[in-house]
Amino acid sequence: MPSTQHSVLKQFVTAATGPLARRRPRLPAMRLALEMSTLFQFMPWGVHLEDADVEGITSEWIRPEAADARRVLLYLHGGGYVMGSLNTHRALIGSLAKRCGLTALAIDYRKAPEYPFPAALQDALTAYRWLLREGYRAQDIVVAGDSAGGGLALALAIALRDAGDPCPAAVVGLSPWTDLVLPHSALQHLAHEEAQLLEALEIRGWGPLYAGDTPLTHPLISPVHASLHDLPPLLIQLSDAEVLCADGLSFVQKAQAAGVDATLQVFPGLVHWWHLFWRVVPEASEALNQVAGFVQEIWAAQSRSEKAVSRPRRRSVLAA
Repeated sequence: MPSTQHSVLKQFVTAATGPLARRRPRLPAMRLALEMSTLFQFMPWGVHLEDADVEGITSEWIRPEAADARRVLLYLHGGGYVMGSLNTHRALIGSLAKRCGLTALAIDYRKAPEYPFPAALQDALTAYRWLLREGYRAQDIVVAGDSAGGGLALALAIALRDAGDPCPAAVVGLSPWTDLVLPHSALQHLAHEEAQLLEALEIRGWGPLYAGDTPLTHPLISPVHASLHDLPPLLIQLSDAEVLCADGLSFVQKAQAAGVDATLQVFPGLVHWWHLFWRVVPEASEALNQVAGFVQEIWAAQSRSEKAVSRPRRRSVLAA
């Protein structure tokens, strides 16, 4: 059963739905409102910011004081490919980076409709390859993202595999958007309040804005339609009450059938983007802790593998 704190959050969501449905805010207004909502966000204690220029992409380093200097988290923020920024996700990324013990690189990738597909994916590829040139090994990079950023993280892994580039150690999708088609049946299975909110925001139009002239079923736009073999370990977190749940479940099942080490964690009854409320919603804090546990297990598995490879074989001694 969801926590009291989440119930209060859901009441705020419900209260906002009516005015949104009546006004039908346009994208610039929604972008501004999202940015304004971040004014009172604060970074976790002991986490520091540093501007970064990644091949012309506005970016920033998010550095917990005790971070492992050898490894890095590349984070791709959510926002339906049409909004969101470094500002909107800075605190979430800082909290996740601190729990994982990693420095994070966050990039402000280009958004639709001004920059449709493949602009966002190209920026993600640029950032990943830049990290390699900066001296990070692929096996020391974790890629993560939420919502559209989660789908973009998965598309990045697919694009790297297809290009013959080394894949990251793991990919984490927090409620990833894996199918931009977003069929009407998805909304019908939602909690009534969230269905109303998404209809009010006209989320069904965001996918076409990002896809532009490319079909929504293109595998690098909707990763659920891709061939999913030979991908790195995946962690997918979903709420069973959010619009992206069914497609996320299909993605995990398809990945597992292709032989991918895909871990699924499902949280009951939570609204989409619950991770952003990690300060007040205990389920969000627990979800981020589980991501940290997954990442630590990735490093532990690497260590076991490296020890097994380096361990000298015993030579048998035969009697003369």
